[in-house]
Amino acid sequence: MRIDLNSDLGESFGAWRMGDDETMLGIVSSANVACGFHAGDPSGIRATLEQAAARGVVVGAHVSYPDKVGFGRRNMDVTSAELTADVIYQIGALQGLAKAAGTRVAYVKPHGALYNTIAGDARQADAVIAAMLAVDPSLAMLALAGAPIVDRCRAAGLPVVEEAFADRAYTPQGTLVSRREPGAVLHDPELVAARMLRLATDGVIEAIDGSTLRLPAQSICIHGDSPGAVAMAQRVREVLVAGGVEIRGFA
Repeated sequence: MRIDLNSDLGESFGAWRMGDDETMLGIVSSANVACGFHAGDPSGIRATLEQAAARGVVVGAHVSYPDKVGFGRRNMDVTSAELTADVIYQIGALQGLAKAAGTRVAYVKPHGALYNTIAGDARQADAVIAAMLAVDPSLAMLALAGAPIVDRCRAAGLPVVEEAFADRAYTPQGTLVSRREPGAVLHDPELVAARMLRLATDGVIEAIDGSTLRLPAQSICIHGDSPGAVAMAQRVREVLVAGGVEIRGFA
């Protein structure tokens, strides 16, 4: 049994610190690094990339709508041409910083509202896919397990990796419970670790109503900006390894 652990990193901006990238990079196998549109500044992003390179952690571009004030969590009705250009721009920026840091961008994971929108919105999904194909067709898309975006990537010939979220609740339909709803974010490390071990070994996860979902996930995300994120990530890793699951980057 094998699975990837990923986290959203590189999100600090100037004097404002977001998460503990250095510690988290000692736990995860893949890092979704901000590209400046929802968070992150060039110096901080480069530092995170250098730490990832030193630890052998795989790097992905965490692309977003241009929304720093809303941390990329507000929906935007952008044209396909604008969205494709924005994603190309962000991947290119991170590729340059990654090269300078001694690593490379191996995949793309859309952030926040963009991630949730393209999970089911064919037009915006195709715009992001087009950007990735234009920059580097070997880039993998990290996408919500079981969502329509997975089939759209495969139909376009784009590598896709399906992921589940350790610290988020699921609806019975397999989508993430809105952060506006109670119980949407999980905080108990033991509960989260047990859920992820069941997912990694049996391929199932419990929805918020108690029903069971089957998720074909090859990667697990733990948000780096959540309270207690490091302790939760560490516990998830410990429980997975103790359960015979190998932690390894997918790219």
